[in-house]
Amino acid sequence: MRIEGVSASAGYAEGPLFDLGRPASIYASKASAAEEKMSLEAAIGTAMNRLVAMIETADSDAAGILEFHLAMLEDDALSGPAFASIASGKPADAAWRQALDAEIAGYDASDQDYFRARATDLRDIRDQVLRALTEDGGSTAPAGAILHGEDIAPTRFLETDWSHGGGIALKAGSTASHVAMLARSRGVPMVVGLREPLTAVAGIALLDAEHGNIVLAPSAVEIGSFRQASSAFTARQGDARTFLARPAATKYGTAVRVQVNIADPRDVDAIDIETCDGVGLMRTEFLFGKTLPDEETQYRAYRKVLEWAGEKPVTIRTVDAGGDKPVPGFTVEEGNPFLGLRGIRLSLARLDIFRVQIRALLRAAPHGNLKVMFPMIATSEEYERAAALFAEERAALAARGIAQEMPPLGIMVEVPSVAIAPEAFAGVAFLSIGSNDLTQYVMAAARDNAAVAHLNSVRHPAVLRLIGSVSAFGRETGIPVSLCGDAGGDPASIPSLLEVGLRDLSVAPAQLAMAKAAIADIPV
Repeated sequence: MRIEGVSASAGYAEGPLFDLGRPASIYASKASAAEEKMSLEAAIGTAMNRLVAMIETADSDAAGILEFHLAMLEDDALSGPAFASIASGKPADAAWRQALDAEIAGYDASDQDYFRARATDLRDIRDQVLRALTEDGGSTAPAGAILHGEDIAPTRFLETDWSHGGGIALKAGSTASHVAMLARSRGVPMVVGLREPLTAVAGIALLDAEHGNIVLAPSAVEIGSFRQASSAFTARQGDARTFLARPAATKYGTAVRVQVNIADPRDVDAIDIETCDGVGLMRTEFLFGKTLPDEETQYRAYRKVLEWAGEKPVTIRTVDAGGDKPVPGFTVEEGNPFLGLRGIRLSLARLDIFRVQIRALLRAAPHGNLKVMFPMIATSEEYERAAALFAEERAALAARGIAQEMPPLGIMVEVPSVAIAPEAFAGVAFLSIGSNDLTQYVMAAARDNAAVAHLNSVRHPAVLRLIGSVSAFGRETGIPVSLCGDAGGDPASIPSLLEVGLRDLSVAPAQLAMAKAAIADIPV
């Protein structure tokens, strides 16, 4: 039986199914409310300690997710109702489940995709504490298993040993979820949005996460075909690595710049600068965690990456908070955060925070080849206001005798108004297409909603037409144009992107080899 879905992380896995929704062990009730309270406190502490231990060894993307969970567990507003229920006579497990389920129901009922997505985080937090309460040791999947269920929590993914293979098959899920991003960075095969729920079957299942399907109770012929496809995929990955040290070029020798996207200065420690053409996107949201970063903290982070890159460009995006990236003390709760005060709009509304980042960037500029871009630009006035702030802060630093330098200033092309009428931005230094948000806004299909995942495609003619028009505008005016969204590292999308005129892509480091290999096979 073959069940179709959507590929979230390409690859192949062959192994037994493991149900993520299997019942946990039974909690042993305590003799008094005081003991129940102590039991829940201890379980919360155990869950927090596990998170701290994982954070210490996690990469930047995983650490950010885990730190959010840790902050939630530290929040008395989350645990308070559970302790109140214990005081009224409920056992710790029932009190905690009831309190968290009430919060989850509120998020699930939201008409906003962002808040529904955060319900997954709350389920993860709920289950971490329940596992600590029951000391459930039977929830570990066997090596090489295909984990299946409605969805999977980030911590469950991070706790799983993927060194022996395995994969993920979900009824819900999303290609833009936290776990999907983690799976792609680690090469774990993952399929989401399965058309039918999986039923437990004896023997192995075959997960084809290159094409987006899973086969239950496979025949000998199906197993043979699957293993051939898996071997071919592995061979392509091995061949792709031979392209890492070479400049990217198409089959007919057309040069293509391939840069990398990073989310944290620590990311560059695992990247050889000789394998890429620089950094096409350095996110700065990692700095804006529990507390707002000061100027010195930001300056050191930017300087580290600039010095690592040497003469190659490093494009740093000013903080893109809001939407699916809330920041305590900075972002605001809104009915529709993706269409609200986010990106440059939020920065211009909070100049006290924005000016600190501007000064740090200006001071870091002399240490390398810095470029700065503004996210979520919709009008030329927004760009002009942001550029004027850079000029003001540069003059102030110069007056104080502080070393600084004005970097080239560009914009993200992710709002359709810019892609439709780029001529309003003839004064910018460069344009960087954010394919994730541009596709989301053009197709009116949230990138974290599996129900509309089939609509969210950069290869849709409407999206490609806009990308092509921006690329043509760049050629006509001499303004460099690049693309830094997920599509840039997708071998299936790269031919379409080059066909509409792009010659500069920025990809996740894990996608660098496959992207270069895909480019080399394109007859342009």
